[in-house]
Amino acid sequence: MDFNKLKLNSDGLLTVVTQDYSSNEVLMVAYMNKEAFNKTIETKKVHYFSRSRQSLWLKGETSGHYQHLVSMALDCDNDTLLVKVKQEGAACHTGNYSCFYKNIDIDNKEVIESNELQQKKQNVFEIFEEVYNVIVDRKENPKEGSYTNYLFDKGIDKILKKVGEESAEVIIGAKNEGNDEIIYEISDLIYHLSVLMVEKNTTWEDICKELNKRR
Repeated sequence: MDFNKLKLNSDGLLTVVTQDYSSNEVLMVAYMNKEAFNKTIETKKVHYFSRSRQSLWLKGETSGHYQHLVSMALDCDNDTLLVKVKQEGAACHTGNYSCFYKNIDIDNKEVIESNELQQKKQNVFEIFEEVYNVIVDRKENPKEGSYTNYLFDKGIDKILKKVGEESAEVIIGAKNEGNDEIIYEISDLIYHLSVLMVEKNTTWEDICKELNKRR
């Protein structure tokens, strides 16, 4: 793709909307020049052009809050780029996960800043990935007394048996009143599914890609 054929603004820059690839939350709006665009594709870490410094800007270079490139898409007019990323830490320099943390009460026309703690809370996908990574670590670095290692040692049949048992427990829990039991049983099921995924070299990203096809 020829960057120069895109519809750039008067400064020769392309508007970029950056989005969390797992939650679709908009994280920030920035700009790219040709160098930033090419560096982003080359390194798979998002680069921008800083208008205030008039220089190339690797997001996370000083903070460590890198944005790992997942996908890119152009809008219909070829003047705005949508970049989906896996965000490390916070996207906003204020420490909020997204730059769009100032909510507008459309009834009272007031700006309400989101609680910083709420903005920093982990999204669901991050928690799934953390659990998955712990399971991967157990497989690669066995720990004595670990239930996860017990499952891996017993093999695929034992893992599949546990997935089946936990699925049945979810069904039973759903028949009972209240949510406590089903929350507990679904958590058990997700854990055992994660073990199965690691055993079969399947990632949550693989699952998300398949689910995105079904939307």
